[in-house]
Amino acid sequence: MAFPAFFAQAPRIALHDPLARLLGASDDGLIEYGYEDAVRLAGHSCPTVAGAWLMTVRALRALYPDTPPQRGDIDVTFADDATSGVTGVIANVVGLVTGATTDTGFKGLAGQHDRRDLMHFQGDIPGEIVFARRDTGERVAVSFSAQGVPGSPAAMPMLQKILTGSASDAEKQEFGHLWQDRVHRILEAIDQPGLVTVSPLTRAA
Repeated sequence: MAFPAFFAQAPRIALHDPLARLLGASDDGLIEYGYEDAVRLAGHSCPTVAGAWLMTVRALRALYPDTPPQRGDIDVTFADDATSGVTGVIANVVGLVTGATTDTGFKGLAGQHDRRDLMHFQGDIPGEIVFARRDTGERVAVSFSAQGVPGSPAAMPMLQKILTGSASDAEKQEFGHLWQDRVHRILEAIDQPGLVTVSPLTRAA
Protein backbone atom coordinates (compact mmCIF):
# COMPACT_ATOMS: atom_id res chain seq x y z
CA MET A 1 0.00 0.00 0.00
CA ALA A 2 1.30 3.44 -0.89
CA PHE A 3 -0.14 6.66 0.49
CA PRO A 4 -0.09 9.86 -1.58
CA ALA A 5 3.28 11.54 -1.10
CA PHE A 6 1.74 14.67 0.42
CA PHE A 7 0.65 12.74 3.54
CA ALA A 8 4.27 12.67 4.71
CA GLN A 9 4.66 16.38 3.92
CA ALA A 10 1.76 17.45 6.15
CA PRO A 11 2.57 19.13 9.49
CA ARG A 12 3.79 16.66 12.11
CA ILE A 13 3.87 16.86 15.89
CA ALA A 14 5.91 15.16 18.60
CA LEU A 15 4.48 14.71 22.09
CA HIS A 16 5.99 13.52 25.34
CA ASP A 17 4.13 10.57 26.82
CA PRO A 18 5.34 9.62 30.33
CA LEU A 19 3.42 6.35 30.16
CA ALA A 20 5.20 5.34 26.94
CA ARG A 21 8.53 5.97 28.64
CA LEU A 22 7.54 4.16 31.83
CA LEU A 23 6.47 1.05 29.94
CA GLY A 24 9.45 1.08 27.57
CA ALA A 25 7.58 1.92 24.38
CA SER A 26 9.80 4.99 23.85
CA ASP A 27 13.20 5.43 25.47
CA ASP A 28 12.74 9.17 25.93
CA GLY A 29 8.94 9.29 26.01
CA LEU A 30 8.69 11.16 22.72
CA ILE A 31 6.19 9.94 20.14
CA GLU A 32 5.82 11.66 16.77
CA TYR A 33 2.52 11.65 14.93
CA GLY A 34 1.85 12.45 11.30
CA TYR A 35 -1.20 12.77 9.10
CA GLU A 36 -0.66 9.17 7.97
CA ASP A 37 -1.53 8.06 11.50
CA ALA A 38 -4.84 9.90 11.38
CA VAL A 39 -5.60 8.30 8.01
CA ARG A 40 -4.79 4.84 9.34
CA LEU A 41 -7.11 5.44 12.27
CA ALA A 42 -9.99 6.82 10.19
CA GLY A 43 -9.46 4.46 7.29
CA HIS A 44 -9.70 7.32 4.80
CA SER A 45 -8.46 10.82 4.00
CA CYS A 46 -10.95 13.66 3.62
CA PRO A 47 -11.42 17.33 4.56
CA THR A 48 -12.88 16.31 7.93
CA VAL A 49 -9.88 14.16 8.87
CA ALA A 50 -7.53 16.88 7.59
CA GLY A 51 -9.40 19.52 9.58
CA ALA A 52 -9.26 17.41 12.74
CA TRP A 53 -5.54 16.98 12.24
CA LEU A 54 -4.87 20.66 11.68
CA MET A 55 -7.04 21.78 14.62
CA THR A 56 -5.15 19.43 16.91
CA VAL A 57 -1.72 20.49 15.67
CA ARG A 58 -2.53 24.20 15.85
CA ALA A 59 -4.08 23.92 19.31
CA LEU A 60 -1.14 22.01 20.76
CA ARG A 61 1.36 24.39 19.18
CA ALA A 62 -0.46 27.26 20.86
CA LEU A 63 -0.64 25.54 24.26
CA TYR A 64 2.95 24.32 24.21
CA PRO A 65 4.98 26.90 22.27
CA ASP A 66 8.35 25.94 23.74
CA THR A 67 8.05 22.32 24.91
CA PRO A 68 6.55 19.09 23.57
CA PRO A 69 2.87 18.70 24.44
CA GLN A 70 2.26 16.30 27.31
CA ARG A 71 0.17 13.42 25.99
CA GLY A 72 -2.35 12.24 28.58
CA ASP A 73 -2.37 15.62 30.36
CA ILE A 74 -4.66 17.46 27.94
CA ASP A 75 -8.38 17.95 28.52
CA VAL A 76 -10.57 18.24 25.41
CA THR A 77 -14.15 19.55 25.18
CA PHE A 78 -16.34 19.50 22.08
CA ALA A 79 -19.27 21.81 21.51
CA ASP A 80 -21.35 19.09 19.82
CA ASP A 81 -22.60 15.69 20.87
CA ALA A 82 -20.32 12.76 20.04
CA THR A 83 -22.86 11.38 17.55
CA SER A 84 -23.58 14.70 15.85
CA GLY A 85 -22.38 14.99 12.26
CA VAL A 86 -18.67 14.26 11.95
CA THR A 87 -17.85 15.01 15.59
CA GLY A 88 -17.03 11.37 16.30
CA VAL A 89 -14.54 11.21 13.43
CA ILE A 90 -12.84 14.38 14.66
CA ALA A 91 -12.80 13.13 18.26
CA ASN A 92 -11.04 9.93 17.22
CA VAL A 93 -8.22 11.91 15.63
CA VAL A 94 -7.97 14.26 18.61
CA GLY A 95 -7.88 11.30 20.97
CA LEU A 96 -5.17 9.58 18.96
CA VAL A 97 -2.81 12.51 19.39
CA THR A 98 -3.72 13.76 22.89
CA GLY A 99 -4.49 10.40 24.50
CA ALA A 100 -7.78 11.83 25.80
CA THR A 101 -10.75 9.47 26.07
CA THR A 102 -14.19 9.47 27.69
CA ASP A 103 -14.41 6.31 29.79
CA THR A 104 -12.67 3.83 27.49
CA GLY A 105 -9.02 4.70 28.00
CA PHE A 106 -6.23 3.35 30.18
CA LYS A 107 -7.25 3.31 33.84
CA GLY A 108 -3.85 4.32 35.11
CA LEU A 109 -1.29 2.99 37.57
CA ALA A 110 -1.66 3.91 41.24
CA GLY A 111 -3.65 6.99 40.26
CA GLN A 112 -1.21 8.10 37.57
CA HIS A 113 -1.50 8.10 33.77
CA ASP A 114 -5.29 7.73 33.78
CA ARG A 115 -6.54 8.55 30.27
CA ARG A 116 -10.25 8.47 31.12
CA ASP A 117 -12.58 11.45 31.53
CA LEU A 118 -10.31 13.74 29.55
CA MET A 119 -12.72 14.08 26.62
CA HIS A 120 -16.10 15.78 26.96
CA PHE A 121 -19.00 16.60 24.64
CA GLN A 122 -21.85 19.12 24.48
CA GLY A 123 -19.77 21.71 26.28
CA ASP A 124 -20.84 25.34 26.56
CA ILE A 125 -17.72 26.59 24.77
CA PRO A 126 -16.67 28.99 22.04
CA GLY A 127 -15.53 27.34 18.83
CA GLU A 128 -15.71 23.66 17.93
CA ILE A 129 -13.19 22.31 20.43
CA VAL A 130 -11.42 23.60 23.53
CA PHE A 131 -8.05 22.10 24.42
CA ALA A 132 -6.79 22.69 27.97
CA ARG A 133 -3.52 21.97 29.75
CA ARG A 134 -4.27 20.22 33.01
CA ASP A 135 -1.00 21.38 34.59
CA THR A 136 -1.44 25.13 33.99
CA GLY A 137 -5.13 25.52 33.11
CA GLU A 138 -4.25 27.32 29.87
CA ARG A 139 -6.92 26.86 27.21
CA VAL A 140 -7.45 27.53 23.51
CA ALA A 141 -10.58 27.25 21.38
CA VAL A 142 -10.26 26.05 17.80
CA SER A 143 -12.57 25.89 14.79
CA PHE A 144 -12.14 24.69 11.23
CA SER A 145 -13.69 25.87 7.97
CA ALA A 146 -12.71 24.42 4.59
CA GLN A 147 -14.74 26.94 2.59
CA GLY A 148 -11.60 28.84 1.67
CA VAL A 149 -10.18 25.74 -0.01
CA PRO A 150 -12.95 24.64 -2.40
CA GLY A 151 -13.01 21.33 -4.20
CA SER A 152 -13.19 20.78 -7.94
CA PRO A 153 -16.67 21.40 -9.42
CA ALA A 154 -16.32 18.07 -11.20
CA ALA A 155 -15.87 16.04 -8.00
CA MET A 156 -19.43 15.80 -6.68
CA PRO A 157 -21.12 14.90 -10.00
CA MET A 158 -18.46 12.25 -10.42
CA LEU A 159 -19.15 10.93 -6.92
CA GLN A 160 -22.85 10.63 -7.72
CA LYS A 161 -22.00 8.53 -10.75
CA ILE A 162 -19.79 6.31 -8.61
CA LEU A 163 -22.50 5.84 -5.98
CA THR A 164 -25.09 4.92 -8.61
CA GLY A 165 -22.73 2.46 -10.23
CA SER A 166 -22.52 4.27 -13.56
CA ALA A 167 -18.94 5.59 -13.35
CA SER A 168 -16.12 4.13 -15.42
CA ASP A 169 -12.85 2.98 -13.85
CA ALA A 170 -11.19 6.10 -15.24
CA GLU A 171 -13.81 8.33 -13.61
CA LYS A 172 -13.37 6.54 -10.28
CA GLN A 173 -9.64 7.08 -10.42
CA GLU A 174 -10.04 10.73 -11.40
CA PHE A 175 -12.45 11.30 -8.52
CA GLY A 176 -9.88 9.96 -6.06
CA HIS A 177 -7.27 12.33 -7.48
CA LEU A 178 -9.63 15.31 -7.25
CA TRP A 179 -10.67 14.42 -3.70
CA GLN A 180 -7.12 14.09 -2.43
CA ASP A 181 -6.03 17.23 -4.28
CA ARG A 182 -8.39 19.22 -2.06
CA VAL A 183 -7.12 17.47 1.07
CA HIS A 184 -3.57 18.29 -0.03
CA ARG A 185 -4.41 21.96 -0.44
CA ILE A 186 -6.14 22.04 2.96
CA LEU A 187 -3.11 20.58 4.71
CA GLU A 188 -0.79 23.01 2.93
CA ALA A 189 -2.96 25.93 4.08
CA ILE A 190 -2.55 25.25 7.82
CA ASP A 191 -1.72 28.91 8.52
CA GLN A 192 -4.18 30.41 6.02
CA PRO A 193 -6.48 32.90 7.80
CA GLY A 194 -9.95 31.48 8.31
CA LEU A 195 -9.01 27.83 7.80
CA VAL A 196 -8.19 27.05 11.43
CA THR A 197 -9.10 29.66 14.01
CA VAL A 198 -7.23 29.49 17.31
CA SER A 199 -8.40 31.69 20.19
CA PRO A 200 -6.70 31.81 23.62
CA LEU A 201 -9.16 31.66 26.53
CA THR A 202 -8.93 32.52 30.20
CA ARG A 203 -7.36 29.83 32.31
CA ALA A 204 -9.57 27.18 33.81
CA ALA A 205 -10.22 27.59 37.49
